[in-house]
Amino acid sequence: MGKVHATTERTYGAAPAEVYEALADYAVTRPKLLPAQYSEYEVRAGGQGAGTQVHWKLQATEKRVRDCLFTVSAPSPEKLVETDANSSMVITWTVSAVGESGSRVTVEASWTGAGGIGGFFERTFAPKGLNRIHDQVLANLAAELG
Repeated sequence: MGKVHATTERTYGAAPAEVYEALADYAVTRPKLLPAQYSEYEVRAGGQGAGTQVHWKLQATEKRVRDCLFTVSAPSPEKLVETDANSSMVITWTVSAVGESGSRVTVEASWTGAGGIGGFFERTFAPKGLNRIHDQVLANLAAELG
């Protein structure tokens, strides 16, 4: 069993504080950003940044659906960390400044993968699929920021 990592990033013409605020808004903005692979999205506690608890189902592949229950922490002013109670998955959203008025969002997901041949395929293909999903979330964020 090894760690599996997936990283996606996108640059925006919006200020880091505006981008972070949008990402930290699990009650209103986040549901608008989610592509079709997400279902049953529900904020169960909080709704804004640290302390939020949010549930969703993620259709990772045609046959694999993850039931996720994430608790959000904010270890620094530019990071949101989502930790899944139902698996080893951790998703970190980092907003950094680019130039004078731009931002970059980096989404890093990691989890403990399976061992053996199944683990090989998971480490090879799962990051690509998750990156496509996160890239769509980031594209939707660009549309939301205008």
